[in-house]
Amino acid sequence: SNTIIVKATGTEYDEILQLCDDSNRMYIFARIKTGDDLSVRSKFVFICWIGERVSPLKKAKMSTDKAEVKKVIQNFAKEMLASEKSELSFSYIQSEVRKAGGANYGSAR
Repeated sequence: SNTIIVKATGTEYDEILQLCDDSNRMYIFARIKTGDDLSVRSKFVFICWIGERVSPLKKAKMSTDKAEVKKVIQNFAKEMLASEKSELSFSYIQSEVRKAGGANYGSAR
């Protein structure tokens, strides 16, 4: 299909991992809490998931489709590309969003 649809929504980041497999591709928009002892902030991450077994043609189509998706999803702290589940671990994503956010004083929550 040439239609991009919302497949799922949720409140827990780990729910995303259940949807990602080697044969599919998707765009993920997630809220990640970052900050320090003085301030907790919510930042957004935009992830393009492309499973290892996705055909080359569909992989190529992701870039043109991404431009359309980004017309709707415009405000995010970090954009990432992932093709292995290890790249989707919450700790890794949170670390990347924290780095993109600049200064980090104290311990993060």
